[in-house]
Amino acid sequence: MDTMKLIIARLKLAAALILLISQTVLSQSERIESFSGLMENLNNGESVRVVIDYAKCDWGPETDSAEETPSAITGMEIDTYEYFEVGVARNSDPFLVFSTSKLIENPIGKGFVYNYGKIRVYHDNSVIVTAKYVKPESYKVIMDESFI
Repeated sequence: MDTMKLIIARLKLAAALILLISQTVLSQSERIESFSGLMENLNNGESVRVVIDYAKCDWGPETDSAEETPSAITGMEIDTYEYFEVGVARNSDPFLVFSTSKLIENPIGKGFVYNYGKIRVYHDNSVIVTAKYVKPESYKVIMDESFI
């Protein structure tokens, strides 16, 4: 009887590993390259992760800097988003917006900061990325940059 239980346990483990491997292999990343593709994936309930390579971006209109954009990469899961059709938010173009905020150790100073990131994607595939560091005690913004 103990031998039979051991065999069944090993079969269950093997089945679980096969399921895990098949899920890993089947969940290949698919690059989304358009606003309509992004909206389709989000509206179908798909998990979407955004990766931004700031070195490939330009400074946004709100950031006044002569320096090159930073050699930094960030990623975020889109878990909550809002879509605004023309005129809903006094906007002349439809857009999608999503953001996140995480408490991190301050990479440019001491202590901790909220790392706030907001991404606005327009129907013409243009994007504005906003990055801020905010002190948790006072909510004072200590870094505020935008990228396009």
